[in-house]
Amino acid sequence: MKYFSTRGGDDLLTFEEAVLTGLAPNGGLYIPEHIPSLPRNWQEEWNSYSFVDLSVAVLSLYISPDDLSGDELRALVNRSYSTFRHPDIAPVVQLSDKEFILELFHGPTFAFKDVALQLLGNLFEFFLARRNSRKSPEEQPESLTVVGATSGDTGSAAIYGLRGKNNVSIFILHPKGRVSPVQEAQMTTVTDPNVHNIAVRGTFDACQNIVKALFADKPFNEKYHLGAVNSINWARILAQTVYYFLAYFHVRRQIPHPESSEIQFVVPTGNFGDVLAGYYAKRMGLPMSKLVVATNSNDILTRFWRSGRYENIDSTPGGASDGKQADGGVQVTLSPAMDILVSSNFERLLWYLAYESSSAASDSTRRASAGATVDGWMKSVKSNGRVEVPVEVLELARRDFLAERVSDDQTLETIKRYFTGSPSYIADPHTAVGLSVARIVSAKNTSSVVQVVLSTAHPAKFSEAVTRALSTSQGFDFERNVLPQEFRGLLERERRVIDVDEPSEELVKKVIENKVGSAGTGIGGV
Repeated sequence: MKYFSTRGGDDLLTFEEAVLTGLAPNGGLYIPEHIPSLPRNWQEEWNSYSFVDLSVAVLSLYISPDDLSGDELRALVNRSYSTFRHPDIAPVVQLSDKEFILELFHGPTFAFKDVALQLLGNLFEFFLARRNSRKSPEEQPESLTVVGATSGDTGSAAIYGLRGKNNVSIFILHPKGRVSPVQEAQMTTVTDPNVHNIAVRGTFDACQNIVKALFADKPFNEKYHLGAVNSINWARILAQTVYYFLAYFHVRRQIPHPESSEIQFVVPTGNFGDVLAGYYAKRMGLPMSKLVVATNSNDILTRFWRSGRYENIDSTPGGASDGKQADGGVQVTLSPAMDILVSSNFERLLWYLAYESSSAASDSTRRASAGATVDGWMKSVKSNGRVEVPVEVLELARRDFLAERVSDDQTLETIKRYFTGSPSYIADPHTAVGLSVARIVSAKNTSSVVQVVLSTAHPAKFSEAVTRALSTSQGFDFERNVLPQEFRGLLERERRVIDVDEPSEELVKKVIENKVGSAGTGIGGV
């Protein structure tokens, strides 16, 4: 299996190269040459697999033995998920006959990002160690400068995945004052020498644009050899496909008529990586209904599925239904990890839509055409803040996805409704967005549809929203009902963070140069 850029070009990378490179030099994202089909009898063979077994089975379809042998892959997967608190890694909780929760917050930082980033950190370390083992004692060892942006959970999960790793330095940019206190503390209280937090006065999109600009700066990238931990890194998407398979098997065991039921995954969505992983699972052959994209007031994705326009500013007459995001700015909501204007991973889906809608005769010509089309679309988004796709492309997108948005008021009401329900369940605000959208969508579902809502974070990470929703609820006590032992005293711990007073690529460059050194990383060969 090789990997190529969504924006075209002739380069074909191995899995190792794609992981270490992160973002393609032309600004595109790496995708596999083809989406593999599931093996014959996969349902019978994989039915009793653990999360580790499923990870090895799924990942090996995308990773050549030349990149990782079966034993090497299993060892890396075992090490990555030994840090999780639940034996199932991603347990399924049943709320009703038709509604399940897939809990993805049982990793070290209590967020779904741990599933991918614990593995990615170990992949970085393994590939660098193998490269360095082939060098002579006189040669400079290869290293990696990992740069990422976070709207909340990616930062801490990346830091916990890479802290103390040999030959890796990590720089995480977060929008100052726009992540929750717990999210900020989880990042900035990690004081390992290879970890550097940068608080940027601006939005997440501004942080993400800086990261993309650094990757696009060829001399800087070559000197410091930048690595990506955001979901632009293909390994992030690949690792996340696994829990769709796990949920499929676990839910089928808990419903009375699995053969006549259809599973519908509802995914709280910001940067589009989590739901894109479900799309890959679906394309591989995992049976499921349309994937449901659940957004908050930052609803660029919901608006796309309604109109075919991917645009920063809502051009619909009257603007957004609740008056938000009509001016094109990022709206601050109770679900901050989804406060994103432009969803980076959406580009990967656009490539598949462009490829499928191409009229070119040969596969190679269709690939080239899709790359050129996506390159044009993304340039339009960057320069004009919008692009409108043809009707046939929109219809293809609607074949596999639904999209809905909810307000903060609906989010709060949902948190309260599930706490006071039976069984009582405490949802974080992002999960509440998913639950609220699931309820909207369920009204149009057939009786055979069973919903699985992805729970992306532990409610303790968003104490303000949860407390606001439940402060008047009888029997609610945040410390007793929500706060895990690992969070006690977190806000009082020593912190280390570098403030950048404006969203400036040059200022962030200076921070990296100061911490890594003027000599750069000395890496090559990717």
